[in-house]
Amino acid sequence: MDLLSPAEAHGRNADDARRRVGVVDLGSNSVRLVIFEGLSRNPLPIFNEKAVLGLGRGLQMTGRLNEEAIGPALTVMSRYFAVARAMGADPVEVVATAATRDAANGAEFIAALRARLPGIPIRVLSGEEEGAHSADGVLLGFPGADGILGDLGGGSLELVELDAGRAGAAASLPMGAIRLADRAAGEVAKARAIVEADLARVPWLKRGAGRDLYLVGGAWRALARMHIAQTGYPLSIVHHYVLPREEARDLAGVVAQAPRRTLEKMPGAPAKRLGDMPFAAVVLRRLLRATGARRVVFSANGLREGWYARLLPADVRGADPLLCAGRDLAARFGREPELPPALRAWTDPLFEGEAPDQAALREAACWIADIGSHDHPDYRAEQGFYRVLRQPGVGLDHHQRAFLALVVALRYEAEASAPFLACARQLLDADAQRRAEQLGAALRLAFTLSGGTPVLLAGTALARHGGELRLRLVEGSGVFAGESVQRRLDALAAALGLAAVVEVAGG
Repeated sequence: MDLLSPAEAHGRNADDARRRVGVVDLGSNSVRLVIFEGLSRNPLPIFNEKAVLGLGRGLQMTGRLNEEAIGPALTVMSRYFAVARAMGADPVEVVATAATRDAANGAEFIAALRARLPGIPIRVLSGEEEGAHSADGVLLGFPGADGILGDLGGGSLELVELDAGRAGAAASLPMGAIRLADRAAGEVAKARAIVEADLARVPWLKRGAGRDLYLVGGAWRALARMHIAQTGYPLSIVHHYVLPREEARDLAGVVAQAPRRTLEKMPGAPAKRLGDMPFAAVVLRRLLRATGARRVVFSANGLREGWYARLLPADVRGADPLLCAGRDLAARFGREPELPPALRAWTDPLFEGEAPDQAALREAACWIADIGSHDHPDYRAEQGFYRVLRQPGVGLDHHQRAFLALVVALRYEAEASAPFLACARQLLDADAQRRAEQLGAALRLAFTLSGGTPVLLAGTALARHGGELRLRLVEGSGVFAGESVQRRLDALAAALGLAAVVEVAGG
């Protein structure tokens, strides 16, 4: 779907960027309030608070919500109501999941909540609705997701087939991490048999063979963090973290079998979830077997982001998340909304024959090329680098983050061997690094010529001719080949393996 023009996007974004919306995820293990700012293709959470209450603990045996957790839950929810109101979030909604919908005293609890939260909609989601929300959240971060989605909560496991960006068959099983532990009386060996039997009732899972398994849920995100910590992976971001099948299987096997004291000593182990981790690992291992998935893809998006996605206009929800992330950064930190499209056109002659994904990355780089304009000049390269690498956009995978961060740093003249660039270089192969260096050098030249304005950039052009890189300057347009221009043109030509030539044309 086409994006709005820069002027149209800027006008609408000015209104949407100020809007705040909030959702409370009332789960079996935890209760969380998230407040998002703006209505963007890449959700921006500005408040995120969780309370681990264990509402669903013991539900399997008693059929009721944990009585000891109800009072604290009402207190926490009153706080969340006050926070959301003070922050001006509208709408705010509470969505309750497995424990509340399955408990005999669930309706009573909801009635008490409604008395505490006047005017706040409270919805108890069915298993089907919970899965649909999770699918919407995953697709917001992975528009072309293809495979099986598993959302593991405290009370249930939601499964959804994803077919090239569309949600299909779905199932909800009573084996969230807490409920599975209760059903198995705390015995991991018994949990394996329970999970295997439950998954056998979902025959379409085998359609995941050779495809991806998308994992949602706090316990599974904790597994990803443990693996990141143990392997020294250079980017501590769970979203878009990928493990090949065998690595995921081995990780799950180790965690499922480890005694609690061993788990406590593992790097990245979550103190508040240690009791749940073996059961989450059992579900993952059996799900890998049932689906035959080729790899595991971790998603930080789930039910809450799916709720948010349903507030977005259709054109925003259907837009390219990579380019939207670039535009969002440009809107917050850039100077000139008309410059990025001009940069894209100006760099076109340098990258003829590029693949579509490379062209999209180059366009995104043009959008973010000016995000250091308001920073201290001595720190623009490093500040811009980390701003891109660690930005909260959900649509960027780790390769894209690393590539764009490296381009921005080099555009601001970071030394190619600067130590802070090492984490990005570890995520890129040699060809991607070389392309980032070329694009960074091109953007550095463009800003030297134009001062960050499309008017001055229009008085220049680049062309490749044989073994030469030719810079054409229009006489009288306000640009000339001074020492800094010549130096940066030479650097770009060297990166491309060409000889630099300057041509001056009449105005």
